[in-house]
Amino acid sequence: MCALQNSSRCDLPYAYLLRGAIDCHVHCAPHINERTVTAFEAVRAAAQAGLKGLGIMDVFANSSGLAALAMRELGHLGVDVFGGIILEPFAGGIDPRVVENALRMGYGPGTGARFVSLPCHHTRFVARSERRSAEYVAACFHVDDGPLDDKLKEILDRIAAAGVVFNTGHVTGAEAVRLVGEARSRGVQKILCPASYFSTDEARAAVSGGAIIEFSFFVLSHATAIGQTMIDAEQHRFPPVTLDSVTEKIAAVGPKHCILSSDSGSYVLPPPVEAFRELIVMIQSAGFDDEAIELMASLNPAALFAKPGAAGCPAPHAKIRDLC
Repeated sequence: MCALQNSSRCDLPYAYLLRGAIDCHVHCAPHINERTVTAFEAVRAAAQAGLKGLGIMDVFANSSGLAALAMRELGHLGVDVFGGIILEPFAGGIDPRVVENALRMGYGPGTGARFVSLPCHHTRFVARSERRSAEYVAACFHVDDGPLDDKLKEILDRIAAAGVVFNTGHVTGAEAVRLVGEARSRGVQKILCPASYFSTDEARAAVSGGAIIEFSFFVLSHATAIGQTMIDAEQHRFPPVTLDSVTEKIAAVGPKHCILSSDSGSYVLPPPVEAFRELIVMIQSAGFDDEAIELMASLNPAALFAKPGAAGCPAPHAKIRDLC
């Protein structure tokens, strides 16, 4: 018997496309905000639906230890659970020592962070979108036209040495494109850009630089209409994204350069597996066939988030996009 968390079923439309898929962007409990699933519940539901991988993200903490614990306790279910660090101020900020801790947090070699992300909420792009105060905006992470901060350079070097994914975070398209170039110049091979708010030209530029671009369910959903507490006591809405704008970018760069994810776990959304299925239905409705969905939901994330040195992991100097 198979259930897709709470009220969903494996015989729902397009649920078969979840088999072998990897949702690289899941938020789960324990957390300081309410979540629809615990980490263990998320893994069990993923296994029941046939997913092969699950990436745990948390803007308040390094999730690699939680992912390693889930693998130790539930690894027999066949879901590859991985975590990483989002360099929000609350999680330690832009600090190489924070990155090193995340890379080592687990149960020995190969169980630490598989991604390192720049901030996803405490950025000038997000702060302006949320209409924060000028003082708040000024204190947020951004990338200007000058040289990169030395700490950020060191972080990129550590990411390159570890062979893990560099996520550019929620920055502007122009900032992300520059970060992709800087990361590649320092030897980073695996780069992911959340691209829902990029222009089509910015999406093309990020992909041309060697990045994979990500599109998530959250910003396409009703969650954008609800004021939520993310990183402080204030509740802000984030601008919604249209399905047309997402599919236009996917068509422009090609599915082989894209990843789909749920970005779910918030109490205002369906649980992650169901949110992931609903995103697949939306993308299917725009004319993308099963092969394209398999690339974006299964093959591309499998190549990107493979354990460093594992079979299928890109060799040094190979671009992810050339493998997909």
